[in-house]
Amino acid sequence: MTLLRSSRHRLPAFRSIDEKLAVWLVGIVALLMLAFIASPLLSMFSMTTQARNGSYVGLANWTTMLMEPRLRIAAGNSIALGMATLVIVLPLALAFAFALTRTRLLGRRVFRLIALTPMLAPSLMPAISLVYLFGNQGLLKNCLAGASIYGPIGIILGEVFYTFPHALLILTTALSVSDSRLYEAAETLGASKFRRFLTVTLPNARYGLVSAAMLVFTLVVTDFGIPKVIGGQMNVLSLEAYKQVIGQQNFNKGAVIGVLLLLPAVLSFMLERWLSRHRTGQMSGRSVVYQPRRNHLRDVLLWLLCAGTSVCFLALLGVGCVAAFIKMWPYDMSLTWSHFDFEQLDGGGWLAFLNSMRLATLVTIFGTGFIFISAYLIEKLPVPAGIIATIRSLALLPMAVPGLVLGLGYVLCFNAPSNPLHFLYGTMSLMVVATIAHFYTTAHLTLTTSLRQSDSEIEAVARSLQRPWWHTFLHVTLPINLPAVFNVARYLFISSMTTVSCIIFLYTPDTVLAAVAILNMDDAGDTAAAAAMATLIVISSLLVSALMHGAGWWLSHRGQAWRRLSGLH
Repeated sequence: MTLLRSSRHRLPAFRSIDEKLAVWLVGIVALLMLAFIASPLLSMFSMTTQARNGSYVGLANWTTMLMEPRLRIAAGNSIALGMATLVIVLPLALAFAFALTRTRLLGRRVFRLIALTPMLAPSLMPAISLVYLFGNQGLLKNCLAGASIYGPIGIILGEVFYTFPHALLILTTALSVSDSRLYEAAETLGASKFRRFLTVTLPNARYGLVSAAMLVFTLVVTDFGIPKVIGGQMNVLSLEAYKQVIGQQNFNKGAVIGVLLLLPAVLSFMLERWLSRHRTGQMSGRSVVYQPRRNHLRDVLLWLLCAGTSVCFLALLGVGCVAAFIKMWPYDMSLTWSHFDFEQLDGGGWLAFLNSMRLATLVTIFGTGFIFISAYLIEKLPVPAGIIATIRSLALLPMAVPGLVLGLGYVLCFNAPSNPLHFLYGTMSLMVVATIAHFYTTAHLTLTTSLRQSDSEIEAVARSLQRPWWHTFLHVTLPINLPAVFNVARYLFISSMTTVSCIIFLYTPDTVLAAVAILNMDDAGDTAAAAAMATLIVISSLLVSALMHGAGWWLSHRGQAWRRLSGLH
C-alpha cells in the first residue's frame, strides 16, 4: 500500500483533463485553508506587536500585560483549575474506560451512552444545573457546608462534567486493544492482578493517558462558558481575553492573552507528536486479543463506580432540563411553558435558536462535503506532494488551537479593512467557516482513516478504464465510506450546536446563536430561560443525531451488504 501511494505521487505527467482539474481543486483547497486557518493565527501574532493605533511597538504589549498583577492572578487561577479538574477526571475516566473495555460488566453500553451525553449539551448547561442545585436558592446548598458554588468549586464541578466524555473516548480507545499474551506471561511469572495492572495495562495505555491529560487541561484553561456563568469573582485567562476584546475593545492586549492561551495547546500538540514517533503498535499478526474474565468483586465495584458517575451526569443534565419547565425554582415548582417565550426576554429569542440550527446545518453540509472531497483528492489522486504536505499540515493545525483563540484570530484578521475578505466580517458565512475550521482536524482524520482502508487500485483501475475520478468518487468511494461520512456529519452538527468559544467574538445581533443567548439570558438574571434554551439545544442535538444514526443504518443495510459478507461491519 505504501509503495502504491508513493508511486502515485511520483507520476511525471497527468494523463487526463479530469486529473488536471483535481490539481486545480487541491490548489484551491490549500489556498482556502491558508486564508481561513493560518491567516487568522498570523494576524493574532502580528497584533501583539502593535499599539492600538496600529504602530509597531515590539514587545511593549507583552511587557505591559505580564507586569499586570491581574493577568498573573488569572493565569495562576487557570492553571490551578486545570490541574484540579485533571486530578479528578483522569483517574475517574480511566476507571470508567477500564470497566467498559476490560471487564464483563452488565450494562456497559448503557453506561457508555450516559457518559457521552454531556457532549450533547453546551458547556454552560452544567453550570446552570449547579446553580439550581447548590446556588443561593439551591435544593442542596447545605451540602457545601457554607462554601459557595460560585467560584472554584462550581468551575471544577462544571469542568468535570464538560471534559469527562472527551477523556473517556481517548482512554476507551487506548484500552480497547491489548495482547492477551502479555497478561498470560505476567500471570505465569506470578504477578498479582494489581501488579499486572501497573506493569502491563498502564504502560500500554500511557499514550492515551498523556493525550487525555493534555486535552482535559487545555479544555479547562481555554473554556469560557463555565467560568462566565458560575465563576463568581474568580478571574481566568479566557474571561480576561473576553473583557479586553469585548469590554475594552483592546484587541492588542486580547491578542497577547490569546497567544498565552495557545501555549498549553501547542505544548500538548508537540508532546503528542513526540509520543507518536516513539509509539509502537500493541498488536501484531501473532497477537491474541485480550478477553476479560469474570471477576465478581472487581465487576461489582466498577459497576458501582459507573452507576454513581452516571447518576451524577444524569442529575446535572436532568436538573437543567427540568428547571426549564419549573415556574419559580424552588418556591413554586408547578410546571409552565413560559420560560420558552424567549421573545419577551433579552438574548436573541427564537432567532438565536433558528440561527444555531441554520449554522449547524450549513456546517454539516458544507463542512462534511469540503473535508471529504479534500481528503479524497490528497489521498487518492496524483497531485503534487508539496500541496499535499501543506494541506495535511494545515488540517492538523486546528487541533493545537483552542476555539477561543481561533475566534479571536478571526476577529483580528477579518475585522481589518485592508483584508480583501473583510466583507465577510459579521456574517453567518464567516461563522460557518470558523466553525468548520475549529472542528476540522477530527473530521479530517476520521475521513482520511476511512479512505485509507480502501485499496488505491480502485482508482488505478478506473483510470485505466478512462473513467473520470468524480465517477469513481460518486459510485465507489462515497458508498464505501458512508458510515464515516455520517459519523463526521453527526459530529459537526452537535459541535456546531454546542460551541460557544469559537463564535463568541464573531456574532452580531442578527446572527446571535443559542449558546450565546444562554450567556446573555444568564447575565440578565433569566436563568430559567437560559435553562430552557440549553434544553432545546440538547433535544435538537439528540433528535438530529438519532435521525442521522437511523439514516446511516438504513443506507448501510441497503448499500453495505459487502461489509457483512466480508465481516467488516
